Order: sequence, then structure tokens, then C-alpha cells
Amino acid sequence: MNTKEISVFKQKALKWASNFPICCCLDSNQYSDPYTQYDCLIAVDAVDELSAEAGDAFAQLRTFYEKNKNWAFGLFSYELKNEIENLNSTHSDQLDFPDLFFFIPKYLIAIKDGNIMVILGDPSIIATISNISAYSSATRSTLDIDARCNREDYITTVKKLQEHIKRGDVYEVNFCQEFFSENAQIDPVATYQALNEVSPTPFAGFFKIYERYILSATPERFLCKRGNKLISQPIKGTAKRNIDPVIDEKIKLQLKSNRKEQAENVMIVDLVRNDLTKSAVKGTVRVEELFGIYTFPQVHQMISTISCEIDPSIHFIDAIRNTFPMGSMTGAPKIKAMELIDQYETTKRGAFSGSFGCISPDGNFDFNVIIRSILYNNTTNYLSFQVGGAITYAAKAEEEYEECLLKASAIMKVLINSYLPL
Repeated sequence: MNTKEISVFKQKALKWASNFPICCCLDSNQYSDPYTQYDCLIAVDAVDELSAEAGDAFAQLRTFYEKNKNWAFGLFSYELKNEIENLNSTHSDQLDFPDLFFFIPKYLIAIKDGNIMVILGDPSIIATISNISAYSSATRSTLDIDARCNREDYITTVKKLQEHIKRGDVYEVNFCQEFFSENAQIDPVATYQALNEVSPTPFAGFFKIYERYILSATPERFLCKRGNKLISQPIKGTAKRNIDPVIDEKIKLQLKSNRKEQAENVMIVDLVRNDLTKSAVKGTVRVEELFGIYTFPQVHQMISTISCEIDPSIHFIDAIRNTFPMGSMTGAPKIKAMELIDQYETTKRGAFSGSFGCISPDGNFDFNVIIRSILYNNTTNYLSFQVGGAITYAAKAEEEYEECLLKASAIMKVLINSYLPL
């Protein structure tokens, strides 16, 4: 199939999949890298499922995987931090995602190199999907989107966090803010497809867990396992693109050499190296790429790649636990940063800044970072998305606020049919 035919099939397949209580689509949007095995995976319906709260959730997942030894798709909520460390969450949660949720799909469709294949289920589902009509464009009616904190409050909070940095409590903290709508009525599939059209990214995904939805245009990989190798690719460093190609290239080069962005990135690289050490064969942790610059529709991003050889005595689910939550969404040192996040943010993160992805029968896996994502509860009609960035001593609060708006721009374009003023 050609690119257009594949795109139409994916639209039809997602429309079909969304009729089931549970489904998950992972889409690379034709971005290529050495570790992505399929261009797209669509997992549908559940022959077995696990929903667990922080406490012994990772142990339950290990038992669940060992029982099934099959493809498993699932979610790690940020709130699992409370199981890993002596932490808690004090804010309200109006989305109500489980802390951990995994399912074994009844149907699994894969797309690779223009070919469509059925990995699980009756192959006749391809004909069923092909015969339904392609999904129409999203109706981009205006929603009432509110912010949990205004510009002044955001700037004040950043300065308070910088006082903690000045005292030596932390070096860096990822501070996020929420935008929300309390009476949102959206078509999740059409909204996701509109978001994916505006901002196609390599770790995009659609995840339906009964009445809860994650509509994601994330560019970030959390953790991947291929054979005996673990790979993490944290993002730290953002620059707004320009429509003039000459100026855009200059912006890209400026990001590459920006000392502040490099400092933020290397702090998280060091944190990830430390996290990987807990699961690695001694001496195998290495930085494969430092300060790589990658281009997406709205922004250029600075991405580093860190890898290691996994210790054969470490179960791969324990390796995930050893690196969770991802350092790019916490800060350094990690525990103190998470304490400050709960102190200064006004919303429980829940699924946001967690991860979703899949585990294969042979124990390989690939999980993203839930950023640039719309979270939606279809029962309560509560819609939420959060954006943030790394706060360091050198950060300028006003510029950090503008960067938040930039990161929110693709979602805002989809939800209110216009970009936020930047």
C-alpha cells in the first residue's frame, strides 16, 4: 500500500477499534529510528486485563505478564512514584485514570513498510475494516479552556522554585501547569486524528480505557528494550520553528549550541544514566548521542540517547520500575524534585507525564512519555492537558511561560481552532 492508502486504513481501523471498551493505537507517523519495530500497532479488545493502584502494581504486572506471555499494552501513571519512593499526592484528580492498566488484546494489527498484518485475531478483520467509511474531520467547535494558574502566578512560582535551587535543594525541577475544560464534549477519535494531522510525532498514540481517553502527540520515548539493550531518549531543550527556512535553520543551530539548554539536558542525561545503572551490566551505560536536534512541526527539540546492557538477573519490568518516573518529567535530584512538584503544582498529574506503550511476547518493550497529550473522561466530560518545562537557576520565568504556550499550541489549535497568542 502507498502512504495515502495506509493513512486511510489507519483512520478506518481506529474508528473500528474505538467501538470496543478498550483499545490502543501506537503510531510512529513514519519517523524512523533504529529501535521502532513497527510503523503502527493497533490493539483491540481485551482477553485479560490488569488495573492496579500504587502499592504493589509493578509486582502485579510482573505476575500478569508471566501468566500470559503475550502482547500486552498498557499505562504507567505518574502516581506510581508513590509506590517506588516514600511520596504522596495531595491534589484532586478529576480524570480518574488507574495508576497502572494493562491488557492482552484480542486483536492486534501491525503496519510495517506499507504492509498490513494481523498478529492476533481473525485475519478477516482487515476486510471488515476496509469496508467501513473513513473517519470525517473533527468538528473544531470552541471549548471553554481555562488555566489553573495565570501568567503572574506561574512566574511567581518559578521564582520560588529558583529559591530552592539557590539553596541547593535541587538543580532542576520540571514544573507543569494544567489547562482544562469541565464540560467538554468531544469526539475522541476525530480529535486525536486532528491532533495527529496538526502535530505528527514518532510516539503518538490513542488509548481508550473504558470511558477514559489519552490522545497523544508526544515526541518523546521513555524507555525501550531490544534484546539485552535498554534505551532511553529524554527531551530537554525546545525552540520555536520559523516558516522561513533560513531563519529556521539558524534557530536549530542556536538550540544546538545554547548553554542553558545544554545544561538542562545534561542534568537529565546524568539522572537517566544513574537510573539505568540500577539495571545494567556494570560498565555498559553509555551516552550514544548527546544534544541531538530533532525537528517537529511546531518545535525543534534537543534529545539525547542513553543505553545500557540489561543485567540478566533483572526482570525487564523491574528495569522499568528502576527508571520510573522518567527524569525529563521530574528533575534532579529526583525525589526532592518530585516533592517540590507536588508542593507547587496545583493539579494531580495522574496519567500525564506517565507512559503508555507495549510489551511483546519475547519481553521487548517500547514506552513513550505522556506529554503534548489530551486526557479526557467521557463520563464526567472533563478534559485536561498539561505543559511545562525544566526550571533551573538560569531560567527566565517569562520565557518559560512562553515556552509552555508554545508546547500547548498544537492542542489549542485542535480544540479552539486557533493558536494561543505567543
